[in-house]
Amino acid sequence: MKKARAVGHDLVVVVSAMSGETNRLIGLAKDIQAQPNARELDVLVSTGEQVTIALLTMALEQIGCSARSYTGNQVKILTDDSYTKARILSIDEHRMRTDLQDGKVVVVAGFQGVDEQGNITTLGRGGSDTTGVALAAALKADECHIYTDVDGVYTTDPRVEPKARRLDKITFEEMLEMASLGSKVLQIRSVEFAGKYNVPLRVLSTFTEGNGTLITYEDSEMESALISGIAFNRDEAKLTINGVPDRPGIASKILGPIAGANIEVDMIIQNIADDETTDFTFTVHRNDYQKAKAALEGTCAELGAKKVTGDDNIVKVSIVGVGMRSHAGIASTMFKALADEGINIKMISTSEIKISVVVDEKYLELAVRTLHSAFKLDQPPA
Repeated sequence: MKKARAVGHDLVVVVSAMSGETNRLIGLAKDIQAQPNARELDVLVSTGEQVTIALLTMALEQIGCSARSYTGNQVKILTDDSYTKARILSIDEHRMRTDLQDGKVVVVAGFQGVDEQGNITTLGRGGSDTTGVALAAALKADECHIYTDVDGVYTTDPRVEPKARRLDKITFEEMLEMASLGSKVLQIRSVEFAGKYNVPLRVLSTFTEGNGTLITYEDSEMESALISGIAFNRDEAKLTINGVPDRPGIASKILGPIAGANIEVDMIIQNIADDETTDFTFTVHRNDYQKAKAALEGTCAELGAKKVTGDDNIVKVSIVGVGMRSHAGIASTMFKALADEGINIKMISTSEIKISVVVDEKYLELAVRTLHSAFKLDQPPA
């Protein structure tokens, strides 16, 4: 069970389903329908949180805490009608405020809401984080505390690099990049929501005491660190269409069928040759590799390109830090560190606060440890 709470003078607890319950319910649905009806699936999986809030409220009352539970519908967490991945539109906090003024602990089911027609909706995996942040924003809480199975945000995954260090602070922007690049600590939409409504987030452990990691506004102390963390994603695959005629609109013709197949594209590289042809390379989620390759082979024949090649044994490794804005030489340090270990870079992508590279999957752990050492992430910033 994952918990979030809005912290001020009062206490609102947002909970998710008990561990494994959502997977069990989805399994039951798939036993009946290979592709379950999305509306009915939301009705089904939302029951896990309903069980949890009732049991938690009973437990609180048993130890002398006055408490009251609410489903997403009872709180009136209004969402759009995108079943299984709905977005929160508004929250009516009136009933919660009334209970808080009466000295009650309010226990709210995370992950769920209701659309304008009264249909139950869910927010997607990790949606309880988003619910917690949204309630904190609606109640104008001082902080939103997310209790999970780790005691904070680390410079990288400690299972890959044992020297990984827990961060005391990280910016919304950095956490958003880390979440989008593969860090599984928080759902990306919860970080987006926190940044949009300026709700400081603190990631804490459910099992151990500690201050955790505060996700907040950027300050001069954060800028002093070159790099805040290293994220990685194993779920990458690369596709290249070689010898495409170099003319306006070619990128649209290549990526149009990919988008039409509902496949998301991540990194893109285009190389132009002397013979007025281009090689066009992009990455997709590994689960979409075969589907994307089939679509690209059809495009290859249509455009008169030479061939399609692909590789689903790659990973993306990224360094993230707001310090990149004010420090030169970050990219050269990264590339030299990888080169010294014989790690070949296949693709590069950059933004203002991150650099991502694609490398062979076999080099993932070596690349993460090498970069962690190169940027001295095991040491607190000076």
